[in-house]
Amino acid sequence: MALRIDDISINTVIGNGSAISGNLRVNGFVRVDGDIDGNLETDGNVIIGENARIRGNVKAKSIIIGGIILGNVHAPESVKMLSQAIVIGDIISHKVTIDDMALVHGHCISIKDEENYAALSEEYLQSKAIKEKVSF
Repeated sequence: MALRIDDISINTVIGNGSAISGNLRVNGFVRVDGDIDGNLETDGNVIIGENARIRGNVKAKSIIIGGIILGNVHAPESVKMLSQAIVIGDIISHKVTIDDMALVHGHCISIKDEENYAALSEEYLQSKAIKEKVSF
């Protein structure tokens, strides 16, 4: 597999002190050091700095978390939570690494086998969507 240019260079930066309200869908590598009140989705990697706060779901190829996410994290390749990271939501990935002192409050699905991962994550996401529609 060839290495894409945006796998190694950051395409989008949300700087410290910045605040965004609304959903973001961007291409390539994203670094967040500010606040996002909405979902973040990219086809590349994401780094969430230790001062970052996100209230929404984050979906990317892989995610390194240093800040706070109040929402679900979906990264098929990997999720790495640094020691000061907090996730209040569910995590779905092939590989999850959680450093000492990091906090997770939610479910975690981490399955290495591609076929089982695809089936179980899809089943879980459908179940969650149905529960959200039924809840008032």
